[in-house]
Amino acid sequence: MAQQDEVSEISEASSAPDTHRISHGSSEALPQDDRAVFEHMRPEDRVQLSRIASNFPRHQAGDSGLSGMTTVERKDTLEDVELGDPVLDPTSDQFDHYKWARMMLKLMDREGVPLRKSTGVVFENLNISGSGSALQYQNNVGSVPLAPFRPQEYLSFGKSVPQKQILRNFDGVLKMGELLIVLGRPGSGCSTLLKSLTGQLHGLKVGKESDVQFNGIPMERMYKEFKGEVLYNQEVDKHFPHLTVGQTLEFAAAARSPANRLYGHSRTHYAQKITQVAMAVLGLSHTYNTKVGDDYIRGVSGGERKRVSIAEMALSGAPVGAWDNSTRGLDSASALEFVKSLRVSANLTGSCHAVAIYQASQAIYDVFNKVIVLYEGRQIFFGRCSEARDYFIEMGWDCPPRQTTGDFLTSVTNPSERKARDGMEDKIPRTPDDFEKYWKNSHHYATLRNEISQYHEMFPHGGTAEKDLYETKRQRQAKHARPKSPYVITIPMQVRLCVKRAYQRIWNDKPATLTTVIGRIVMSLIIGSIYFGTPNASAGFQSKGAALFFAVLMNALISITEINSLYDQRPIIEKQASYAFVHPFTEALGGIVADIPVKFVSAVVFNIIFYFLAGLRYEPSQFFIFFLFTFLSTLAMSGIFRTLAASTKTLAQAMSMAGVIVLAIVIYTGFVITAPEMTKIPWFSWIRWINPVFYTFEALISNEFHGRRFECSSFIPAYPNLSGDSFVCSVRGAVAGERTVSGDSYIETQYSYSYGHEWRNLGILIGFWLFFTALYLLASELNSSTSSTAEYLVFRRGHVPAHLRHLEKGGDSSAQVAPVVEDSGKKKDDTSVIPSQHDVFTWRNVCYDIPVKGGERRLLDNVSGWVKPGTLTALMGVSGAGKTTLLDVLAKRVSIGVVTGDMLVNGKPLDTSFQRKTGYVQQQDLHLPTTTVREALRFSAMLRQPKTVSKSEKYKYVEDVIDMLGMQEFADAVVGAPGEGLNVEQRKLLTIGVELAAKPALLIFLDEPTSGLDSQSSWAICSFLRKLAKHGQAVLSTIHQPSALLFQEFDRLLFLAKGGRTVYFGDIGEQSRTLLDYFEGNGARVCGSSENPAEYMLEIIGAGASGKATKDWAVVWNESQQAKDVQSELNQIHEDRISATGNEKVTEQNEYAMPFASQLFYVTHRSFQAFWREPSYVWAKILLATLSSLFIGFTFFKPDSSLQGFQDVIFSAFMLCSIFSTMVQSIMPKFVVQRSLYEVRERPSKAYSWAAFLIANVIVEIPYQVFAAIIAWACYYYPIYGAEQASHRQGLMLLFVVQFYIFTSTFATFIIAALPDAETGGTIATLMFIMTLTFNGVMQPPSALPGFWIFMYRASPLTYLIAGVTGTGLHGRAIHCATAELSVFNPPGGLTCGDYLQPYVSAAGGQLYNPAATNNCQYCQLSNADQYLAASNIYYSERWRNYGIGWVYIGFNICGTVLMYYMFRVKHYNPTSLVRGIGQGASFLCRVFKRRSGETPKGKEASNGRLV
Repeated sequence: MAQQDEVSEISEASSAPDTHRISHGSSEALPQDDRAVFEHMRPEDRVQLSRIASNFPRHQAGDSGLSGMTTVERKDTLEDVELGDPVLDPTSDQFDHYKWARMMLKLMDREGVPLRKSTGVVFENLNISGSGSALQYQNNVGSVPLAPFRPQEYLSFGKSVPQKQILRNFDGVLKMGELLIVLGRPGSGCSTLLKSLTGQLHGLKVGKESDVQFNGIPMERMYKEFKGEVLYNQEVDKHFPHLTVGQTLEFAAAARSPANRLYGHSRTHYAQKITQVAMAVLGLSHTYNTKVGDDYIRGVSGGERKRVSIAEMALSGAPVGAWDNSTRGLDSASALEFVKSLRVSANLTGSCHAVAIYQASQAIYDVFNKVIVLYEGRQIFFGRCSEARDYFIEMGWDCPPRQTTGDFLTSVTNPSERKARDGMEDKIPRTPDDFEKYWKNSHHYATLRNEISQYHEMFPHGGTAEKDLYETKRQRQAKHARPKSPYVITIPMQVRLCVKRAYQRIWNDKPATLTTVIGRIVMSLIIGSIYFGTPNASAGFQSKGAALFFAVLMNALISITEINSLYDQRPIIEKQASYAFVHPFTEALGGIVADIPVKFVSAVVFNIIFYFLAGLRYEPSQFFIFFLFTFLSTLAMSGIFRTLAASTKTLAQAMSMAGVIVLAIVIYTGFVITAPEMTKIPWFSWIRWINPVFYTFEALISNEFHGRRFECSSFIPAYPNLSGDSFVCSVRGAVAGERTVSGDSYIETQYSYSYGHEWRNLGILIGFWLFFTALYLLASELNSSTSSTAEYLVFRRGHVPAHLRHLEKGGDSSAQVAPVVEDSGKKKDDTSVIPSQHDVFTWRNVCYDIPVKGGERRLLDNVSGWVKPGTLTALMGVSGAGKTTLLDVLAKRVSIGVVTGDMLVNGKPLDTSFQRKTGYVQQQDLHLPTTTVREALRFSAMLRQPKTVSKSEKYKYVEDVIDMLGMQEFADAVVGAPGEGLNVEQRKLLTIGVELAAKPALLIFLDEPTSGLDSQSSWAICSFLRKLAKHGQAVLSTIHQPSALLFQEFDRLLFLAKGGRTVYFGDIGEQSRTLLDYFEGNGARVCGSSENPAEYMLEIIGAGASGKATKDWAVVWNESQQAKDVQSELNQIHEDRISATGNEKVTEQNEYAMPFASQLFYVTHRSFQAFWREPSYVWAKILLATLSSLFIGFTFFKPDSSLQGFQDVIFSAFMLCSIFSTMVQSIMPKFVVQRSLYEVRERPSKAYSWAAFLIANVIVEIPYQVFAAIIAWACYYYPIYGAEQASHRQGLMLLFVVQFYIFTSTFATFIIAALPDAETGGTIATLMFIMTLTFNGVMQPPSALPGFWIFMYRASPLTYLIAGVTGTGLHGRAIHCATAELSVFNPPGGLTCGDYLQPYVSAAGGQLYNPAATNNCQYCQLSNADQYLAASNIYYSERWRNYGIGWVYIGFNICGTVLMYYMFRVKHYNPTSLVRGIGQGASFLCRVFKRRSGETPKGKEASNGRLV
């Protein structure tokens, strides 16, 4: 196991078993008199001494005379530990990471492997301001047209725009081997401080006089050359959801694996071993093969995902780490373990860490050396942890007994929580500025200034530290890495790593790849079969062209869906670039390389099937040329779409630009409008030269037609016994008197193509591919920074609260302080509005099993308990014990697996109204970003309180809830996204408020209500829950890290161990005595008087990665008297309650509180509001409609009356439909966001029915679609048809366009209704769209379709749209053939053209232009547009029928939406049941004939077929 070298990587993820061992590097643990000596030592000597003390000299052991002495001193740690010892094996139960880390250092010492150099950080006068003004308004659709009337918001007129000052004048020093705890309330600037120290400065402005140095290295140089040494761990977990935990962490380890490894082990081996260690330390070993997952993809639990984030950063082993609330979602044992691991890392390797923790227990606080306290962007203390408490007590504040130091320090910055000591009320500072002034005048500040100047003397600017750091970085770097690069491994190694990861992602998400391949097979079969049997004669020319046009487009446009997936992974790539794992461009290149085989397989299946079905040229060379060109065009177009995704900032931007690009590519391919026609429109014809598909199409057409002669299908005139040159074939390129047509002359006259360009085109195509690939790599490298702006609230215009109004006039943002309410007695009994309750909810022997690979997994094991009105019950347990699962099961919110056991209200089974009568506060704060806080609460009250309560009462209750939760200041603020809207705490309060506004009649479930909050907010929320309970509300809440004071607020505790087994259920008791007596009485150690009972319990049952329980406490519980008492108490409750309740009103049994009409009204109203307040979406839609229609209108501008002109008009109608796909893809993500909110929060709480949700989402799109359609009609109609037509024809044309736009939005909801995500929906919608586009009679006239497909022509909605539009627009127009379209031949000797052709013209129609001539007769095949349209089955007389059929399709979409949603998302029908039914029928027949029976093997029954 001695494979590792770099301790920093290792011990970062190590934790100390006991404190006396870990304090070698810290002066905290020394006796008082020794400490004094230690303090006055030169910093240089201190660093040296702490290294010697921990037995790791900088040079090899032999160099130091102290080596023998230290070995004696160390005997206790590594005595009798051999290399194969299980304590050094991370896969063993006996693994001790502390010993392991010491062993590694010892081995490195022996082998002469250099230790990574550490560095400290010093900052002076640190001033940070956020970009963007301090007050933000919410934009809406009306903001764009009104912008010219508000110039003051866009032009500064010489005034400086007020910027939000986030941090002001911070000073501090963090030396090597020190840990700094950052304390402050959310919004006080903790995250910004950590970001600014680690160089995450996008969107932040650093003041000119600010100075940050790392051992004398200036900040700019550090972030540029050593960014992998200074890391920031975000609060939000960002990982590839389809990768397993092992794959995620091995990638991190491999990306930072050093060149000098112990015993020369390979990088792969090194990465695997070091990952095992990190996973063992953080308790993740059991998740090695589990997907990480995210909010939508099932994976590890939230706490485990947070530990994956910690492990990922720990594996990089950076000497300076900033951890932003990294203990969020961890239980207190895991949180302590994490902090201890940082302590060990600091002691053994000299690394230093700054950690922002919102709820620091005393044990966690005691691990740190220094503390900084922030108050609304001011620094009010920086110094030793041991001195902070006394500093604030001396200032005049009172610290209650049993309050942890961390809580006390934070509470001082909360006006409503802090209490002055008696007699100090008038002397203490009140405002943030007063506190800062007090701090600057204190002797602690003078000490800090002194320490900073000493540090500067020790590490002067440009001193040796920089050289040392550079040297160790060079030794760690791979052989050919650029010396100044912050990355450890070379670019080829990075690419290899990224390719491997890309394949892992493809493999773990096989359905997505299979969908693509199967989709391609289906499309090739369909489109190929349309052109099946196309004759190799002149009649097939148009069809062959169309078939090749489809082949090109199907290969080129399949890549458009890549835009979505690139946007999904962008934040993850950005984070890993900031960790200096890999360059963003290497990840991009890895993605390209990994995609090539997948694209190749797709291309092979599509092209082989299509080529031979469509009857293209059966010659090997021609087939391979065809394949080469189509595959290259796929790659080139993939490059274009990827470049577009990498160079834009938002998905909406990228998609609308993609829509325009697709349109240009399709129109200027050379088929829809041929090259000779393009020359007539100089303003757009240049597009063809920059369109890779144009060159592909020319190559494919030449490849198909070159060197062949085709039989003529029809002659003019069609007389029998034609001879000489008195006839001609009726296609372009024909020669009079010849019975065959040359392919080369046809493509020359029709398209102006020549086979001579074939290989030139190949070169151009390869050039396009390489150019766009390079551009993509460049864009992904340069555009990879996220911007982090100042956090600010966003308000609707006219709804800015009073204390912010001065900012509207351009006031100073620093004055943005909310009115301070100093703990007034105002909130006497603000819970009195809550209705009192009497019902008791009980559950007995609840078990929950879910299907997993190869069997079942039990998540809950015989859990029993109850919640009575007026009690506050806590649900605790180790991370992953099933706390959230239990809440979900009790609240009837699980949809897979099997739940057994009894859940009863008053001893009776639950009825349909149960979910409506319970409130469930989820861990994720999911809200509609566009609503304000008050609107969200009113929406909940209106729909979830019974209809018997009047609207005014509901609104009044909402105001009570706002007061109760103290949300007055931001009640009119918009929810927004984190950073641009409510902060974490405000979101959590809103989540609780939404459930309270519903006035739950039974009980409230809360899942981690305090996660992500500081101890003050947690305390506020828990004491608020206490108030609720006092008023008779029943409350059941899970809780992760309660302080002793917080824990005392609860009445009862249900405590779970791993596997969902009960460890304790019962009263907590005064000072937690009842609970402690149970554990101590069953053999646990005694809990100390200063200990936190919650942490004590977790330790006793062996929580945390290194925790070991002395006995199986779940078994102890099951055998205890208390467990038997619980069962008898349950029986008693059931008997008492059944007799007490008998006559509940029947109306209360309804599933929903409000009637359907009210639901529909409120949901629709909210949907319209959301659209109005999302101008980017609405204007993108309108812009897309406008630009595409203008583009089509001016591409086919005023077509002439030739045959090609009429063809162009039909194609223009065809192209008008092409916007369909892009518009559908922009609607789907919007729907998915709304649906997630509905399904995750609103449907389980029975706020409103799924039908109301669907109808509202269908209706809300229609007005905007109609508006976009009117603009599109004007931009398309007038350039092509002019303004001369009769008004009724213009009006009908408008109706058709409006109908098409409404069809588009209803079709989008129809497709996405049952599907899991927008990407799948987009792929399916694109395939369906291609089908409707293919069969509408333009690309292959109905007469030429194989008989089987004629039903698709009739079923395609676009058939009727295009027929309606072209029939209405062209009816009655005369035709004048162009010169190239005329059939020219000579009459037999002695006849004029008129004499010769008279019988033919009268029979066939058409026009003869020179009847008197005796040679070169000029014959035009058609005389008016109606003849031309009849060939495509289009008749003016059917225009109204076509319009009516369009509405039938819209009705079908709406019904389909409802049906699909009902089947797959309400009833959860298994989509494979039909297939399974057929399969079972077949196996039954087999059994009948074989007389043999067979069952599915045991354990293979579990299959989760619910994902579509």
